[in-house]
Amino acid sequence: QVQLVESGGGSVQTGNSLKLSCEASGRIYTSSTMGWFRQPPGKEREFVAGIRWTGNSPYYSDSVKGRFTISKDDAKRTVYLQMDSLKVEDTALYLCARSPQWGSRRMSDFGSWGQGTQVTVSA
Repeated sequence: QVQLVESGGGSVQTGNSLKLSCEASGRIYTSSTMGWFRQPPGKEREFVAGIRWTGNSPYYSDSVKGRFTISKDDAKRTVYLQMDSLKVEDTALYLCARSPQWGSRRMSDFGSWGQGTQVTVSA
């Protein structure tokens, strides 16, 4: 069973940066995708970024492309989300998730989820 634990959230002002971490434990198949989603207050969960568990090939939602960077440290089994030039609209609960297939963007494709870490951006 895969367990995912996020950390690194906090409160910042617009234009600042935060780096989120997602530490994974358990068996993760090489074909898996690790993803970040977010859920703003009162809104639906949305895809943010994804990366292959083995290899790289990051991909992003249009709303964060150019500002956020997903990466991973294989030795630490940790996936990161570097968030730069943060905006008020980036305020959300950020969740890490795993999909058994590559290139997933749909929430339904991800079967393992962390509890999330809160990011609040103020003007």
